[in-house]
Amino acid sequence: MDLTDILIDNKIKPKEKTEILSTLILENQISVDQLTDLARNAKEPVRATCIEALEHVTLANPGMLTETAFDFVVKCLADKAPRVKWESARVVGNTAALFLAKLDQAVKNLLNNTEHPGTVVRWSAAFALGAIIRLKTERNRDLVPACEAIIEMEEKNSIKKIYLEAIRKSAAKP
Repeated sequence: MDLTDILIDNKIKPKEKTEILSTLILENQISVDQLTDLARNAKEPVRATCIEALEHVTLANPGMLTETAFDFVVKCLADKAPRVKWESARVVGNTAALFLAKLDQAVKNLLNNTEHPGTVVRWSAAFALGAIIRLKTERNRDLVPACEAIIEMEEKNSIKKIYLEAIRKSAAKP
């Protein structure tokens, strides 16, 4: 069964598809770039499932994400579909430390997502921005004040806490 067959098979539940795809990557039966290539031209539900599989992979082994796949998920942060946005943000959060030189566009797209009406999109953006803040780079000079402003505007305490914890950890001495 090829990747397309897995993704279009209505007998396989969405969570099972994600698990199958992530397992195939983690067991080196398919590559991250093969899945990314498929997702690039897919419709939103399939693209989101592919990116969710990448999220599972990067949670288990962040080093498996390629530069090409990172560029893809950064671009997907600007997608119209909320699920694509939030799954992409989680991948960025899991792998930000590996792609320090490529974070500028990711930060820009994530900051745009902090104003999204969907709570999960905003939560995921906070997760990724928090991961970037915890890296303690020069980027924090602008990013921390931007996130402090977001905290003032954000209505959900669960999202505020993500920013506050990241800012607190970034200020702590090593």
